[in-house]
Amino acid sequence: MHAWLARVDSLLPLRYGAWFASALLALAGALWWTAGGPALPALAGAALVALGWRDVRQSRHAVLRNYPVIGHLRFLFEFVRIEIRQYFIEGDNEATPFSRTQRSLVYQRAKGQSDKRPFGTQLDVHADGHEWINHSLVPTVLASHDFRVPVGDAANGCTRPYAASVFNISAMSFGSLSAHAILALNAGAKKGGFAHDTGEGSISQHHRVHGGDLIWEIGSGYFGCRDAHGRFDPARFAEQAADAQVRMVEVKLSQGAKPGHGGVLPGPKVTPEIAAARGVPVGVDCVSPARHSAFDTPVGLLQFVQRLRELSGGKPVGFKLCVGHPWEWFAICKAMLATGLAPDFIVVDGAEGGTGAAPLEFSDHVGAPLQEGLLLVHNTLVGLGLRDRVRLGASGKIVSAFDIARAMALGADWCNSARGFMFALGCIQAQTCHTGTCPTGVTTQDARRQRALVVPDKAERVWRFHQSTLEALKELTQAAGLTHPGEFRATHIVRRVSKSEVRLLAHLLPQVRPGELLAAMRGEADWPHNVYRLYWPLADAATFAPAGTPPAAAPAAGGIKVRRSDEVAVA
Repeated sequence: MHAWLARVDSLLPLRYGAWFASALLALAGALWWTAGGPALPALAGAALVALGWRDVRQSRHAVLRNYPVIGHLRFLFEFVRIEIRQYFIEGDNEATPFSRTQRSLVYQRAKGQSDKRPFGTQLDVHADGHEWINHSLVPTVLASHDFRVPVGDAANGCTRPYAASVFNISAMSFGSLSAHAILALNAGAKKGGFAHDTGEGSISQHHRVHGGDLIWEIGSGYFGCRDAHGRFDPARFAEQAADAQVRMVEVKLSQGAKPGHGGVLPGPKVTPEIAAARGVPVGVDCVSPARHSAFDTPVGLLQFVQRLRELSGGKPVGFKLCVGHPWEWFAICKAMLATGLAPDFIVVDGAEGGTGAAPLEFSDHVGAPLQEGLLLVHNTLVGLGLRDRVRLGASGKIVSAFDIARAMALGADWCNSARGFMFALGCIQAQTCHTGTCPTGVTTQDARRQRALVVPDKAERVWRFHQSTLEALKELTQAAGLTHPGEFRATHIVRRVSKSEVRLLAHLLPQVRPGELLAAMRGEADWPHNVYRLYWPLADAATFAPAGTPPAAAPAAGGIKVRRSDEVAVA
């Protein structure tokens, strides 16, 4: 700053320039007004002068105290920062959390527009991490893209199996989503013959209007099947589960967005509609505990699953989890071996998933990503000879046919998508889901904002997105020379690991052979990976705590450090 300008600033701070300009506007406007001109300039200038006076007197914002009037631009730019970044700064392939390319793909398919790309790929095929599918010189020809997988094994006691689509709507509760969003999702699911997961907020009146297939998710709050004290109520569960619209029941142990974390829906947000769906009082805080009260051991979990299967009349029952401590998952597997009980399905939720708001530390640093979690669950079931009894679902940032094919190559039988179907509804990734001010009416309970989401139109978009994605999956399956996407294996996916080297996922990621863990348990073979060698001995079917830990020092949920120096990656 020049010396003369510094002297002026010391006498008349330049940062007050906008405030002084407002005063000049007010003065000039007043003179014009008295001369017969309009009053608006004078009133506008006076309002800005008053705003500046308020800014320097308030004590909450330091920026406004130092920069009256003009300091408000900072908050304006911050308010529209996400939109400015998405539309003007962000590259097409920058995923934060979903890239423009990913969102455009969903929008185009949902609207029935062409999803073709001219002039070649925009991806750097020589970048580390780039992946592709090895194709066949003798592609297959498939008659339909309606790929199904049977869920529910007679060996588990399931008498009413469900033929699930390989692509379904992931768990999103009414309350987190608007009534119009739920109506449109379920109408689309009905038309396309795929499943709609209710989320832990239970089955609302809006889920029932169109009659689409439901996966009823039951969380630690037991919404829709709880007593007055928040405990599981068998009679209420049986009544709800008897509905023909409920095709499967899913016990939520944890979710990718915030595994190990409970939640509270504040009383003012518990509307009569939400209260009716969840079975809670209107206007009272609705608590989702961090852990279940119906069971506290691995054996107890399997017995609870079996009880739900019986109460539902033999429908498929499973659980969802984001993988955390390996010994806890191994304890569940040991409980399966000890009791002979097994879930009909397990949904593995990756830590990169999540539609709702969560503490930043949980979103960024808690829970295993989908690849690692899915591999651990799949490999363990294969190694124990249990994989044929248990179907695997996968969720976590899945929006394209390649995402589905890749997840199935790693062991999934089907995939779920939450944010993908939100985009199909019109979500613009404004990231205001938790504020009640969603600009497209997807995640708000404000009736006026919900009007922006026209149910019949958005239901068609949900259906078209599902159909177009499965049509693309069919084309990938044909190109690979397969007859069903469930035939994809890690040998079909190639990843670049350096500028001069590519490797199959089958060679990069651990693969456990059928019965290999059973042989290792008998001492007839080595453990296939360090995660089994170190953590399998710590697992106990009777507790979620690592074996040998005093009960007083280790709650059932785990949290005990392994007393070894080995660094172990999840297989």
